[in-house]
Amino acid sequence: MSDRHTHSSSFDSFDSSDPSDPSASGHGAVSSAVAAEIPVRLRWTPQEIAVGAALGAACGLIFWAFNFAYMPVLSLLGAVLPGLASLVHAVWYFSGTLALLILRKPGAALYVNLVGTLVESVVGSQFAIGFVLVSALLQGVFAEIPFAITRYRRYDLPVSMISGALVALEYGVYLMLFRYQGVAFLSPRGITHMICEVIGGIAISGVMSWYLYRAIGRTGVLDRLPSGRALRAERMA
Repeated sequence: MSDRHTHSSSFDSFDSSDPSDPSASGHGAVSSAVAAEIPVRLRWTPQEIAVGAALGAACGLIFWAFNFAYMPVLSLLGAVLPGLASLVHAVWYFSGTLALLILRKPGAALYVNLVGTLVESVVGSQFAIGFVLVSALLQGVFAEIPFAITRYRRYDLPVSMISGALVALEYGVYLMLFRYQGVAFLSPRGITHMICEVIGGIAISGVMSWYLYRAIGRTGVLDRLPSGRALRAERMA
């Protein structure tokens, strides 16, 4: 795979038009000019699309498995303190932050979350597809915010933790509005839920995703991606 910083996509170079047709030639020149103006970091290579799809599918299976594991966890933690189970909700939304750390592309969280949600639904989910889909897209948007603020140039633990915290805040409020309608925000359960949601989001979606990305990178499977090359350069420094 050619380095995306030095070579344009194969779609940019492919031209099936008749070279004797002036209009076709002009169209090709315009297309090339437009493509050249697009920032390189916005272009997705086929490899990045494939890695994102594979990551989304893997996360979708984790979501599906956690759907079954969550009920015993809810019963156990809920018996200790109502709202305490929110500590583990981030298992359902760590994928967005992890996707951004690995793919380093605007929209990576949305893409991977969407694939994960579709895989989870196809395998079988007890949750309504509309609820899960809207939730996944919102989580993707909030996961992107801190990376977008840095113009997608910083991929470190602090940014990852902020990403996890923002998704946790979004998901915590989303649950309060659409799943826990009978629970007041300032009630003991509401406060416990929101505090635990943010703690879990930082720990699982933020910190765990960061170290999971590094663990995956050490296997060498990311070596042809910018994230993998960054880890390799870090080890060699």
